[in-house]
Amino acid sequence: MPYLPFALASTVVLLLHAAGVVAAIHALMHTRTPQGAVAWVFGLVLLPYFTLLPYLFLGSKRFTGYVELHHSRQARLRQLDDPARLALSAQYPPHAGAQRYQAISKMLGVPFLSGHRLRLLVNGRASFDAIFEAIAGAEHYVLVQFFIIHDDELGRRLQAALLERAAAGVRVHVLYDGVGSHDLPATYDAILRAGGVQIHRFATRRWRNRFQLNFRNHRKVVVVDGWRGFVGGLNVGDEYLGLKPPLAPWRDTHMELQGPAVADLQLAFDENWHWINGEPLALLPPRAGDGKATSLIAATGPADAQETCSLFFVQAIHAARRRLWLTTPYLVPDSAVNAALQLAVFRGVDVRILIPAIADHRTVFLASTLYAHESVRAGIRIFRYQPGFIHQKVLLIDDDTAAVGSMNLDNRSLRLNFEITALNIDPAFASEVEQMLKTDFEQALEIDAADYERLHYPYRVLIHVARLFSPVL
Repeated sequence: MPYLPFALASTVVLLLHAAGVVAAIHALMHTRTPQGAVAWVFGLVLLPYFTLLPYLFLGSKRFTGYVELHHSRQARLRQLDDPARLALSAQYPPHAGAQRYQAISKMLGVPFLSGHRLRLLVNGRASFDAIFEAIAGAEHYVLVQFFIIHDDELGRRLQAALLERAAAGVRVHVLYDGVGSHDLPATYDAILRAGGVQIHRFATRRWRNRFQLNFRNHRKVVVVDGWRGFVGGLNVGDEYLGLKPPLAPWRDTHMELQGPAVADLQLAFDENWHWINGEPLALLPPRAGDGKATSLIAATGPADAQETCSLFFVQAIHAARRRLWLTTPYLVPDSAVNAALQLAVFRGVDVRILIPAIADHRTVFLASTLYAHESVRAGIRIFRYQPGFIHQKVLLIDDDTAAVGSMNLDNRSLRLNFEITALNIDPAFASEVEQMLKTDFEQALEIDAADYERLHYPYRVLIHVARLFSPVL
């Protein structure tokens, strides 16, 4: 009898190790990077007691149906040599400066088009005032997609605005991420559905996927009547208006664009909608653009054949000749992006990165701290924003190019999440972004090359340990 508990424990241990080996084989075959594969394989084989459960949440990549839908739509709608695309490019010829970003255009199958009117929206109040004003004027449809929607004051303002348009006969379609908005109550959806709004959680599996924390939809998109588009870093919640200490004031950036590229913005939404709802949307073409800016909508994600978000950053960095300023809340770059940033310094480019001085996710902040100090030693200037938390994802290249969107400089954005960014070539818009970033840099403290040595040794150990988790941050 005394041997029974021992035998049972031995059986459980053997079963856990067997399951660990099976999971390790799965990780070996499906993990995107060698570093990630090595980490999972060793962890699952040697320590399955601690790694099996996290692998259920973080290691799965079962969304084959979505990948097939994505590739079929790309083949049908996004070929640069398609006659309709060629006609559109002839009607809206891009700025000559777009040539140095052609690799991005070819990779994504999306053309650069001119004729855009752009508006920079600094911080939450300006962004949501513009979004609510556009929604209030909707005549045909409204497309809304956010990673996070909270049932708070801002969330209820959005709810009321959408219900008002639905009552007026406007088609309203809403998507939000099931994990990002995990605490959104069912009553929020129910109120919208009762008022005629079509609303769905996004997931890479059509069934509820509680065991899939990766491959989230991090995009923030609003399109009104096919001709007014919004994209940027803001989600729907009071914290994005700077109303929730200790992260307040919240620093973020959105933008509005009007012109032919709005078609690609709404096509990205439509692909997600088609996957969740089973039917594509009836969409209107954008109105003729009356601006001068050249824009491209870069929609990236894990369904792509390549790691398109990482490659987007690499090509954009390589295109810089004089200046490369970027802001990111999470500085955890992969080796390709890190190398591109260092090479830009050797080319004589003024490389500056603005990151937070306070943490919203502790482990990411610790890993970012080590990357920041290593970047400074490589000649990259790193600044920590002091007034509050900086969440914006903005890229400024030379004197003519600026990107605004949802892409962070971490492994989740680079490989695991669905992201979207507007890449714009327009000296006037770039000048606005330059002035905005100058103000941000003036409110930041630059990290000195000697700062690392001033850190207490246990803290240095801690940030090195945090970096080990970079593949899942």
